[in-house]
Amino acid sequence: MDNAVFLDLETLDRSDLDLSPLRAAVTNWEWHATTTPDEVKARIAGAGVVVTNKVILDAPTLDAADALRLVCVAATGTNNVDLETARRCGITVCNVRDYGTPSVVEHVFALVLSLRRRLQDYRQALARGEWQRSPHFCLLDYPMTELRGKTLGIIGYGVLGQAVARVGEAFGMRILVSQRPGGPAAADRTPLDELIATADVISLHCPLTEATRGLIGADELARMKPDALLINTARGAIVDAQALASSLRRGEIGGAGIDVLDPEPPAANHPLLATDLANLIVTPHVAWASREARQRLADQLAETILAYRAGRPINVVSP
Repeated sequence: MDNAVFLDLETLDRSDLDLSPLRAAVTNWEWHATTTPDEVKARIAGAGVVVTNKVILDAPTLDAADALRLVCVAATGTNNVDLETARRCGITVCNVRDYGTPSVVEHVFALVLSLRRRLQDYRQALARGEWQRSPHFCLLDYPMTELRGKTLGIIGYGVLGQAVARVGEAFGMRILVSQRPGGPAAADRTPLDELIATADVISLHCPLTEATRGLIGADELARMKPDALLINTARGAIVDAQALASSLRRGEIGGAGIDVLDPEPPAANHPLLATDLANLIVTPHVAWASREARQRLADQLAETILAYRAGRPINVVSP
C-alpha cells in the first residue's frame, strides 16, 4: 500500500488543484497525465493503489497486478473496471460520490436559461449589427419566456435530480418526477409518457442502463410539447442523437442543451455537432468540472485511500 499510481491525472487536474492531501495519503506516487491501453500493465506493476478516471482495467490487467489491493475510480461510474475480476482477485474498488452536485445543477440551469432567454440568438444579432441599426432601444426579435409557472420534468431522482428540483422550485417551477425507467409504479412519481407530454423542461439524471439506453428517441421527442427543452447532463446514449437532431431541424421541440454525447470524444460527423442546429447548445462533458467540484473529487480520493488503510473502507463498489 506504499506505492500508488494515478493513470490519467490530466482528466482531473490542469495544475489548478491542491493535491497535497492525495500526495500525503500514500508514501510513493507515480503520476501520469494519460495512459494508453498498452501502457497500463507496466505502470501498475508493483502498485498497491491505482487511481483511474477513464483508463480501462480489464480482467487480464487485474489478473496480472499481483500487488494491487485498492482501485479508486475518480468518478461515480465504474464501468471501466472489471468488477467481477477485481472481486475474485481480492481487489477493493471504490468510487467517488456527490462531489459535482453544485456544478452540475448550475450547468443545467445555465443551459436552460441560455435557451429560454435566447442568449445565443441575441449574441449573434449583436454580432450582425442588428441592435446598432435598430430604431428602438431594445430588440424583441427573439421572444423569451420565464421559468416561473413552467413544469420541470426530472428523469432520475437521485442526489442530482433532487438538487435540480430544489433549484427549479426556487424559480417557481412545478416539479414532476418520472417513475423509474423499467421499475415499478410509485404513487409519488409520474408515468414517463405523461411527464414527457407535460413538461416544459425535461432534465435527465438517470444512469445509463439497458432500461435507459435510447430512452429518449423519436417517439418520445414527438410527444414533447413544441416549445419544450431537453437537457442531458447524464449519459449521451440515453438520447437517440440522430432522432434529436432530426427533431430539432423540424422544430418539433423548442431546443436542447446537451453536455454528453456517445461516444466521447465524439466523431467530427456526430449528428449533434452539425452546424445548422440553431436551437441546440452542446458542451464537452463539463457540467461536473468546476474547479471546486474537481477539488472535492481529489479530496475524496485521499479520504478513500486513508479510510481503506485504516480498515474502514468507504464508497466501496466491489469488496
